[in-house]
Amino acid sequence: MLDIEGVAVSPDHFIGGRRVTSSDTFEDRCPMDWSLLLGRVARGTAETAALAVEAATSAFPAWAALGPVKRAGYLHRLADLIDANIERLALVECMDMAMLHESLKLRVIARGALNFRNYADLASIHEERVWSSRGTANRVIRMAAGPAVIITPWNAPFMLSTWKCAPALAAGNTVILKPAEWSPLSASLLADLVAEAGIPDGVFNVVQGYGSEVGAALVSHPGVKRISFTGSVPTARTIGHAAAENIIPFTAELGGKGPLIVFADADIEAAAKKAAGQYDDSGQVCMAGTRLLVERSIAADFLERFHRHTDAHVMGDSRHPATTMSALIHPRHLQTVAGFVDRARAAGDHVVRGGRIHREGGLWYEATLIEPRGNDSEVVQNEVFGPVLTFQTFADEAEAVALANSTAYGLAGIIYTGDADRADRVGRAVRAGTVWVNSFLIRDLTAPFGGIGISGIGREGGDYALDFHSDLKTLQILEGSVR
Repeated sequence: MLDIEGVAVSPDHFIGGRRVTSSDTFEDRCPMDWSLLLGRVARGTAETAALAVEAATSAFPAWAALGPVKRAGYLHRLADLIDANIERLALVECMDMAMLHESLKLRVIARGALNFRNYADLASIHEERVWSSRGTANRVIRMAAGPAVIITPWNAPFMLSTWKCAPALAAGNTVILKPAEWSPLSASLLADLVAEAGIPDGVFNVVQGYGSEVGAALVSHPGVKRISFTGSVPTARTIGHAAAENIIPFTAELGGKGPLIVFADADIEAAAKKAAGQYDDSGQVCMAGTRLLVERSIAADFLERFHRHTDAHVMGDSRHPATTMSALIHPRHLQTVAGFVDRARAAGDHVVRGGRIHREGGLWYEATLIEPRGNDSEVVQNEVFGPVLTFQTFADEAEAVALANSTAYGLAGIIYTGDADRADRVGRAVRAGTVWVNSFLIRDLTAPFGGIGISGIGREGGDYALDFHSDLKTLQILEGSVR
């Protein structure tokens, strides 16, 4: 057992309702102090993957046969246990991936409980589509698909694990969760809560390890019936090839390079504050508005306000309430972020502020703003996934939309305007799966969520996720032929 600030966390896999060890392990370190080894975690293999799929396959028929109402009872118990363990979960996640403790405690972990309640209730109240056609009575029926592999990223791992596992379980599927190797610990705690909730053995499994090893074995296993992934574009391509080999439905939520568009008729103070807020969690948020697009006539005013709000950020220990910018997750990721800025500087882009590692030996990177030499700059076109924003101006609405739609990504966008017609017009024109107007990160869990272009395939959220995790059947009966 690992001791994470007084919280006991198992380093082993969770398969078929029991803890399973591996002969090999990998290190898990704290981003706030890279010298601090949190523990050595079981490193899964192809054999581990096969064991997990076997457990999920064996548990599937009984779990699917329970029906949505009985499954909802289990999921509501799990949600209650998450609420009762918010402090423990928040502390472990804070130490494991450095997300701000206050944020985890006040909203992020509780969102995990909401995910289970939301999908349990949606599945329970689902009404089959019923209609008559050409002398037949028709119904569309959702059938549970089978074992689902869920692969989650290292940022917000607990919330994203519940976001993906909840619809799979509510739909009647069994789950094999593979958390990211850079932040695996909260998934282990989730497995403990699943067991405490009485969810039958094998319904929920956790396999830890490297994507190239156990992850590859899971997504290529012929017994898997669904794959849901959140992470990088290159990894999605690899998983997509594996899914295609076995004709497995696959959904992917990938990166973002979201525009934050500010028109002259907007509340400039609110827009500038929200723009500075994109540095929260050190920019390790796929939905962030990282490309600031500001109408030229208000550029100077906007920047003055933006710098004032950015100056208020505090880099430090994520456990401290005053901290607003966390450490980056891993030394390799720090070098990736720094590399983007170094290449931008060398290419002639203007680093307006920041552009440096905060202190030697730490994983904090300063809040950075870059004015690119052109829209084709690497730092404009590619996802940095760190505290690096770009600043560009536009003359009119047409140019704003053209700039907003000029990357290969399309996950999210933000618009600030005081004009209702413009909000509708530009909101429709921006190519993104989600567009917020005068707000950010307000989520309705029944709404579809996903990306356009290289930002993803498919949609999560509400009935969209439940349909993905189901096989849909049309039952057609000749009218008058049965009594």
